[in-house]
Amino acid sequence: MPDTAAEYTLSLHPRIADLTAEEWDACAGGNPFVSHAFLSALEDSGSTGGRTGWFPQHAALRDPGGLLVACAPCYAKANSYGEYVFDHGWANAYERAGGSYYPKLQVAAPFSPVPGPRLLVRPGHEHAFGALAQGLRQAMEQLKCSSIHITFCTRAEWDGLGEAGWLQRIGTQFHWQNDGFASFDDFLARMSSRKRKQIKRERRDAAAQGLTFRTLRGAEITPALWRRFHDFYRNTTDRKWGSAYLHGKFWALLGERLGDRVVLMLAERDGQPVAGALNLWGEDALYGRNWGATEEVPFLHFELCYYQAIDFAIAHGISRVEAGAQGEHKIQRGYLPAETYSAHWIGHPGLRAAVSDFLAQERPAIRAQMEELATLSPFRCD
Repeated sequence: MPDTAAEYTLSLHPRIADLTAEEWDACAGGNPFVSHAFLSALEDSGSTGGRTGWFPQHAALRDPGGLLVACAPCYAKANSYGEYVFDHGWANAYERAGGSYYPKLQVAAPFSPVPGPRLLVRPGHEHAFGALAQGLRQAMEQLKCSSIHITFCTRAEWDGLGEAGWLQRIGTQFHWQNDGFASFDDFLARMSSRKRKQIKRERRDAAAQGLTFRTLRGAEITPALWRRFHDFYRNTTDRKWGSAYLHGKFWALLGERLGDRVVLMLAERDGQPVAGALNLWGEDALYGRNWGATEEVPFLHFELCYYQAIDFAIAHGISRVEAGAQGEHKIQRGYLPAETYSAHWIGHPGLRAAVSDFLAQERPAIRAQMEELATLSPFRCD
């Protein structure tokens, strides 16, 4: 069995279609955001590739017998958009010093701040992890990229890459943990009286606006509903960011290829959808991703994105809900601080040293902030 990088072959692929879903998913496991289905839906809808700034260079590591033992969703990037781990300051500093930060290599689930595996290793071939990491460094040089950024990776990957000399960064998200709750009321019973009353009031006020709520999965989501959901998505992006990363064709492709792992919470008025929240169901988590509405309704965002997700997780025995990036307001609704991880390899020694110094100061500052945020927990201390 190979145990050195020299005994493997690394290839880069400009289309996920160059690799079969069977062999890719044998390495990817159950996280939907690195599945062949998700990545192919992005490419086939035009959400990555073309002029998007995300140019696929998927890494495939094979043993001497041709078996795919590891792979990585990898992109040559001409910008830092759609990543949610911000390195604009690093890029600006390097450019001011006369360097070229772009292109860079990004190992990520595009437009998805969702923690999960990034260096995907086939079970039983764990020794290939180091070879894949080393192969990516060689690919960086071959493609004349300044750096590699493996974002929202697992803690185990972060630890292993750190031992290999990669720079380590942390961030913060807010996740809901299912502590064996039997019902939403059981979840509320663990909270302080004031927070429990607040959530009940928010749910009551949202329900009092003449809306009905439905949860749909897979084939239950019709093409017409996907077109409507794209309107919701565009309404959010136009209002907040001014640009939309995901193209209209993406949603139906996602539903077709991921099936019942796609969970859509809808709010309807007189049978017409007015808001929606999209989730993907992984092995042990429900991942909240995109949301939008055509009406301004008090607490509707909290109901669809947070409370409906908790209801669904309790009903289906799902371990946790991850509701995306940012949002300290999630704490009082039961979503507590959780660390996220990224690892970075920077070619230029001077930039590497500067970023290393920055991260050495950033990590303890973020952890101190997380400790302070944890004191805001709505749960009783008994």
